[in-house]
Amino acid sequence: MNNTTEHNCDVCGSDDAAEITCLEKYSGGRPIHVCRNCGFVYVRKRRSFQEIADAWSYELYGKDRSYTAQIPAIKARQTFVAHSIETELGLKDKKVCDIGAGEGLFLVMLESPEYGAKTFGIEPSPALCEDMNRLGVANVVGTIETYLDSPDCAEGAFDIVTIIWTLENCEDCKVMLRGAHRLLKPGGHVVVATGSRILVPFKKPLQYYVGDSDTDTHNFRFSANSLEHLLAVCGFKKKHVNRYIDNDVLCMIAQKTDAAPAPDLPTDDWQAVLAFFERWDAETQAHYVD
Repeated sequence: MNNTTEHNCDVCGSDDAAEITCLEKYSGGRPIHVCRNCGFVYVRKRRSFQEIADAWSYELYGKDRSYTAQIPAIKARQTFVAHSIETELGLKDKKVCDIGAGEGLFLVMLESPEYGAKTFGIEPSPALCEDMNRLGVANVVGTIETYLDSPDCAEGAFDIVTIIWTLENCEDCKVMLRGAHRLLKPGGHVVVATGSRILVPFKKPLQYYVGDSDTDTHNFRFSANSLEHLLAVCGFKKKHVNRYIDNDVLCMIAQKTDAAPAPDLPTDDWQAVLAFFERWDAETQAHYVD
């Protein structure tokens, strides 16, 4: 990767991080770090937000359509998130914006008679926005960064902003969450869904979690603690989290607030995170290498 910028920890801002060296064999030698202050797992060297969005739009997601939300496993996790929102917040007549909307199938689900939401998608891939157009889903081509700078930005217009399997794939997770904060009405909610992988039982071999493509297409790897901490410093208070310990999905719902974050935000012990990955590597090497 050329033209990269080195970043401090996105959660706490510390510049003190340890490389998780056992991951090098899975990442093609590209470094992934853990913050020594708060235990957050992140990639330090990254390209710009537009370069990362283009990599997803034209190389990973859009190249041959091998990754699609029509896969049953992805439909299942989207259904889980939709049900969680309905249970905790209700969706009838709610205005929902999905950042990184992909093909729009999640928004089609939310618009169905079962849920009855009014939806809008932000998606950097022109091809996937064409998919949404064919499905009748309102959308805009762009990233959260370009949308926020647009004169058409609907600031303060939404009841709910969803970020599902997208927060981990951007260049700056604080920019994305603060963008969600700007898009929400007072008291609105953000819903973040991602994989539940850190400091929980191992759910897959490491080579299926850490790939050897450019690591900055997947910059962040959240635990429940690091996600709650990040949400708090971006202006949100946690309202709900699912039983992530034995579920593939970590789904957290948080409410927009103007209050300062609490002083005792949750962190992970960085040495425990490092030991966790070393145990995962040992299990993978002993039983699951292919």
